[in-house]
Amino acid sequence: MSLRKQGANKGAVTSFLISTPESGVDSIAITYALLDPLMTVMRPVAAFFTATMAGIAENFSGKDEPALPMRADLSCPVDGCCNGIDCDPEVHRRHHSFFEKLFSGLRYAFTDFWDDLAVYFFFGLLLAGMITVLVPDQFFTVYLGGGLMAMLVMLIAGIPLYVCATASTPIAAALILKGVSPGAALVFLLVGPATNMATITVLMGTLGKRSTTIYLAAIAICAVLFGFVVDALYPLFDLSPQAAVGLDAETIPYWLGTVAAVILVTISIRPLWKWTKMKINKPDLHEAATPAPLKNDDTMPISGCGPT
Repeated sequence: MSLRKQGANKGAVTSFLISTPESGVDSIAITYALLDPLMTVMRPVAAFFTATMAGIAENFSGKDEPALPMRADLSCPVDGCCNGIDCDPEVHRRHHSFFEKLFSGLRYAFTDFWDDLAVYFFFGLLLAGMITVLVPDQFFTVYLGGGLMAMLVMLIAGIPLYVCATASTPIAAALILKGVSPGAALVFLLVGPATNMATITVLMGTLGKRSTTIYLAAIAICAVLFGFVVDALYPLFDLSPQAAVGLDAETIPYWLGTVAAVILVTISIRPLWKWTKMKINKPDLHEAATPAPLKNDDTMPISGCGPT
């Protein structure tokens, strides 16, 4: 929505929505650790191709839209000290040192960024563990081994499901271990993070019904096509997806993995606790709908730059 307001056309916004979940550093890293190198390469490649096709289809299938004025966001990403309009960007570019920028990035990674991911990440791990332990090995082999039917089932299950790219990876790994084909797992990896009911609702309000239809159709068609490609590549390279799942995680020394796990759990306590408190202490809907009286000294909680 922010890109759209800054002047990006609908095709560019559509491509951005599809490509970013699958091509992030976190997504690629966890795919390499929990799956295998082939899936690590095919996941962002499939996302790039799908995003490109969806963007082209969006821009060429509808009537020309008037060009929106470009309004780039030039505000300071470190501490918001400059909005990029009232101060010279060239002067502000040297306002913060390298270490200030580095500290700001690390602070964002371990607070805001991980706060958004922690709950869904642990949900994915929990669901993957339940699939591994509780579901019989023969279940997926008999009903969802591979082929078009398995991919369509993954498509139907993945479109409304709210799961991020990081959380979907351990679920896909558990499904592959239980006998689901890597192509069907790739369909889930592509569809799950890119679509959910909240995204669809926002898209319909922001881009319109036609753009939303193109968005969903491009993801569904390209996901199934790349699912068949992946299923063909594994026997071509004489690879067993079940044998390769999680194999690259063994390259990390045990002590380093243990330390990393302790750090991961430690930084996850706060966001998990905040989420639990929010679910327990849900605000009363009537009270939430009644705004508090505005005081003269009410300011923005971060920068204090204006009235709330």
